[in-house]
Amino acid sequence: MRWRGERQSENIEDRRDEGGGFGFPGGGVRFPSGGGGGRGGGIGIVGLLIILGLMFFFGVDPSVILQGGPDDGSIPNIQLPRQRPDETGFPIPRQQGPQVQHPQTASEDDLKQFVSVVLADTEDVWNSLFQQYGERYSDPTLVLYSGGIRSACGTGIAAMGPFYCPNDEKVYIDLSFYEELKNRFRAPGDFAQAYVIAHEIGHHVQKLLGIMDQVESVRQRMSERQANALQVRVELQADCFAGVWANHAQEMRNIIEPGDIEQAMTAAAAIGDDKIQKQTQGYVVRDSFTHGSSEQRVRWFTRGYQSGKLEDCDTFNTQQL
Repeated sequence: MRWRGERQSENIEDRRDEGGGFGFPGGGVRFPSGGGGGRGGGIGIVGLLIILGLMFFFGVDPSVILQGGPDDGSIPNIQLPRQRPDETGFPIPRQQGPQVQHPQTASEDDLKQFVSVVLADTEDVWNSLFQQYGERYSDPTLVLYSGGIRSACGTGIAAMGPFYCPNDEKVYIDLSFYEELKNRFRAPGDFAQAYVIAHEIGHHVQKLLGIMDQVESVRQRMSERQANALQVRVELQADCFAGVWANHAQEMRNIIEPGDIEQAMTAAAAIGDDKIQKQTQGYVVRDSFTHGSSEQRVRWFTRGYQSGKLEDCDTFNTQQL
């Protein structure tokens, strides 16, 4: 991925010096209690971390998927905006912002610059696209933390992976996650890392378009199984939006190098629900999926990348995920 020397975003909060070492706050993340067709007894701390990780891993506020309700099977009638044919092209990229402060090591400083460049690229792409679709984009903030962090959605820890909090419109990431992406999930490469950010920014796009509010309204009337199925559609759409970003970032700045798209697809496949469940528990339970299978995640990212259109990322009005 071509990124060195490009504009860095001003919307970075470096909160790594705050550290972790604190427990879960009251009124934060909520968990289902009892029943539900589980196997065996209590889940224990390891199981708890796995659940948390699956909820936050490339995801959103866990309360979106963890509350049950009447089993009415509703799916929100979400309509994506249509592109205005008379508004094309991209604006001139904004000027270089200040460098991210407080580097810790040369390697981490390099990663800080990288994520700041990727964030700036998403800002330019989505501001332009929202204008073309007659919408208004507001830039999110990317928060760097180390170990643990308090957000408007509760407490996040590094084991959860990156996450987007719609309550404060911020993306949270512990940069050590990229080592896990490379070593544990075997998805190396800078474009795989860029995909991580682009997916979370995809959730911000959903927030701005009102999709998250509609999903939350319907989800409260659903059973846990149906809420999980709805959340899969949310996550696959964020994957598709990540592909849309890649399409337009390439058109704007020619950032993609040979092998980059394959890196993103490898990362998408590595964090499919089926693959993670197989690795963590040895078997797959499709009704518990919250992010989609490896094949689905790759397919929706590819669809967004090949199309470059928001309307082709409609995961809510299709029978074929």
